[in-house]
Amino acid sequence: MEVADILSRGCTRSAVPCTSKKRALEIISELAALHLNISSQQLFDCLLAREKMGSTGIGNGIAIPHGRISDDNRATAVLLTFAEPVEFDAIDNQPVGLVFALLVPEQECKQHLKTLSLIAEKLSNKQVCKQLRQAGSDDELYNIMVSS
Repeated sequence: MEVADILSRGCTRSAVPCTSKKRALEIISELAALHLNISSQQLFDCLLAREKMGSTGIGNGIAIPHGRISDDNRATAVLLTFAEPVEFDAIDNQPVGLVFALLVPEQECKQHLKTLSLIAEKLSNKQVCKQLRQAGSDDELYNIMVSS
């Protein structure tokens, strides 16, 4: 699976004004709901439940929130950069400015893990992260993520 298979331009936003982890999860849910057959509240609840198990802030200003959705939907991703980093309870206690959220159907557990691994690998590249953080538009952000 390629990033372009799960990430659309409509789910990519750069320099999003955001002041909290909760608001970040709401923004992710609102964007994803436009592309899925699920309410934004259900998506928010799914992401919040995962966060309660442990923060998805992986360090270096990056978070990968994720959750499982109903099987009648397709895997969907949301990519955001924030205008200012927000507290996310990350493992290194640093605020987060780059978020790649992943929502995967319940029955695609193996695919979920493979996709998380792919995203984590891409976001471990410091040059890619630098480019993502410097993206000046939604389209530029999308193009960097799908081409790297």
